[in-house]
This record gives sequence, structure tokens and C-alpha cells, in this order.
Amino acid sequence: MSGDINGYGRLFGGRLVEWIDIVASVVARRHSGREVTTVSIDNLHFKAPAFANDTVVLIGNVTHVGHTSMEVKVDTYAENLAGIRSMINRAYVVMVAIDENGKPVAVPSLLLESDEERSDWDAGVKRREFIKRRRAEDF
Repeated sequence: MSGDINGYGRLFGGRLVEWIDIVASVVARRHSGREVTTVSIDNLHFKAPAFANDTVVLIGNVTHVGHTSMEVKVDTYAENLAGIRSMINRAYVVMVAIDENGKPVAVPSLLLESDEERSDWDAGVKRREFIKRRRAEDF
């Protein structure tokens, strides 16, 4: 829509970040059956733009879970009028399930059924370790 497009006819990056956060929240809520909150958006890289009149398609799935946290991968595509999709972004969002008092609560485990899901899980373990190290250095 016109409010989502900058002066160059491209989607605002901030608007895409908002949509990524929404998709990750929906995916995490469905997985956990709880309210969730965003902890971090990691590895956000804009590979290509989306232009006015493109349809932006976001696909999210849980790739890793901890005790109370879930990593959600959100892939974003721009689809032109001919129906051709091209990936424009991949983001990893860490969400935490919370109870009615805003306190973290346990989430269900993740059933890995394919080699791709196991690969995503292993990569999620590495990202989680990296985030923990970086967080310790920041404080």
C-alpha cells in the first residue's frame, strides 16, 4: 500500500520488520498455546527490495525451542504480478512464552521430522549460543 512505500517505490524496511514480528508472534503463539513477547530479531538481512505493486509473502516456522523460548525463522518473498516469487529477506526471531502475569513459561518441544528441520535445529543451537555469548559481553 502507498503508506508502506518510500519515495523510491520500495517497501520501507521498518514496515517489513513490523510484519516479521507479527508473523513470528503468530507462529510462536500457535506453537506454545500462550501469549508471547519478542526477545530479539537476529540476522536480519535485506537481500533485495519489494516494490510498489509486489505482493509481500511471509512464511514463518519454529526452528528451535528452549525451555521458555522459541526461535522462529521468517522468510519473506516479493511476488510480482506474474506470480514469480523472489526471496527478499530471512530473519530469525526469538520469542518467549509468557503467562497472564508476564512471566516466562515452558513451551512444548519441537518434533523434527525432516533433515531440513534437523539442520535448522542445529543452526538454531549455534545461534542461541552466539546470542548468549554476545549478551554476556554487552552487560
